[in-house]
This record gives sequence, C-alpha cells and structure tokens, in this order.
Amino acid sequence: MSGQRPQFDAFVSARLSALYRYALVLTRNQPDAEDLVHDALVRTASAWWRVRRTDDPEGYVRTTMVRLLVNRRRRPIEERPVATPPETAVPEAGYAAVESAASLEARIRELPPRMRAVLVLRYVDGLAEAEIADVLGISRGTVKSQAARGLYRLRAAVSKGDSPSG
Repeated sequence: MSGQRPQFDAFVSARLSALYRYALVLTRNQPDAEDLVHDALVRTASAWWRVRRTDDPEGYVRTTMVRLLVNRRRRPIEERPVATPPETAVPEAGYAAVESAASLEARIRELPPRMRAVLVLRYVDGLAEAEIADVLGISRGTVKSQAARGLYRLRAAVSKGDSPSG
C-alpha cells in the first residue's frame, strides 16, 4: 500500500490538467468540473491497487467521471428556489485579510525588481542579510538600504490607502 501512493501522485501530477479539461467539457462550468475531478480521483485513489494494473488508468478515471455525472443527474435536486433567502450573508472575517494581502501583494509587485527581491528573500524566504547579499550579488549595505526603502514605500502606501496602481 505504501508503494502505491507515489505512483498515484505521479499519475495525478501528469494527467490532472487533461482530466480537468475533460470534466470541463462534461460539466460546462468550472466549479462542477473541479468537483467531478476531485470525486473521481478520490474513488480512483481508493482502488489504485486495481487501477494501476490496467493498461489505461486515465480511461478508468474518465469512465468514473462519466458515471459520477450520470448518477448526479439521476438524483432529484433537493434545493428549491425561494423568493427571499432564509438567512442573510454574513461577511467572514477572513475576507478582509485576503483583500488586504492581495492589496499588499499588488503593491509589492510595483516595487523595483531588486527592492522586491530583497523583501521577498528577507520576509518570505527568511534569509539573513548576508545570504541575500550572496544570492543577489550585492553588498550587505545595499540589502539593508533596499529593505528599508521598500518597507518605507509599502508603509506609506498602506497608510495613505493608495490603490495599487496609483
């Protein structure tokens, strides 16, 4: 069983995009295609010991997707549309964090390449100043000044509430 997982992972890595395109043709929309591929791969993973012996594991997954889709369409839909929703949507606290992170990422992309590289290497990859200097082929002083200037620009943009593109 332990030797089967790497084989399955390799199969998924190699064929996922093709399976997704196939599901997209079947379902005609992205969310349903993603669900269909996921469900088919979950079933395939549980039977991988048997599937890997066939000549066509991708064909097995495709057949599974078609059968899952047909079975879904046979079942009656439990949802019933109503004039007003029974509950109102409540914004999740995570939305603000995601929007803030996206805004910060856009602002980081606007920094000059070397400044951006210094900040990413320092705060994302966690490298020390000396390591950053070696990676970029610059002095430690340049690393320090680029980091300071980059942080200053980001703080100024955040405090002013500027939009990322101006």
